[in-house]
Amino acid sequence: MSLLDSIITDDADDFRPTSSLIGTEIRPFNATAYHDNGFIEVSEADVYGKWSIFFFYPADFTFVCPTELTDMAAHYEEFKALGVEVYSVSTDTHFAHLAWHSSSPMISSIRFPMIGDPTGTITRNFGVMIEEDGLADRGTFVVDPDGIIQVLEITAGSIGRSAAELLRKVKAAQYVRENPGEVCPANWAQGSDTLRPGADIVGKL
Repeated sequence: MSLLDSIITDDADDFRPTSSLIGTEIRPFNATAYHDNGFIEVSEADVYGKWSIFFFYPADFTFVCPTELTDMAAHYEEFKALGVEVYSVSTDTHFAHLAWHSSSPMISSIRFPMIGDPTGTITRNFGVMIEEDGLADRGTFVVDPDGIIQVLEITAGSIGRSAAELLRKVKAAQYVRENPGEVCPANWAQGSDTLRPGADIVGKL
């Protein structure tokens, strides 16, 4: 059974993304992205061996989207320092991304690849396609070096996301990968205490 089959009901109209994507491997894709004043090809092969963020948003030339992408751009060097690549994705073309980057003072600050997904393949792979509109939900996915989804966040179109909070989640995901047997409690920040699940702490928290 494919990843898409595992999260879709018999009625395509009832399709909704679910937490079953957590712990699953990303599906194959090929796409063109706008990056560093040119176009590059991106596929799932580029994801393996490093941490990645897929940051879906509804559309270029809109309202909440540029504030979110600018927030991500402001934290991009922090993500890079953690070995994380950021890919923004919408169902616009890579040409639209070029035009937006060239015309918007806010978007011009972006240095991460902006993937065009006009066929909706990647958006559907991650279960965030709004089929009636042909647009992506505000979906965020953190993918580990094995291509496994470790973090999933989806918000309504009117609710913008926080790159600072995403950065905290990435640090937590990296910590537990590097420290098997430990878990990060609520509001965990780098350097603070973690937990080691076991019978000795049951009922003592």
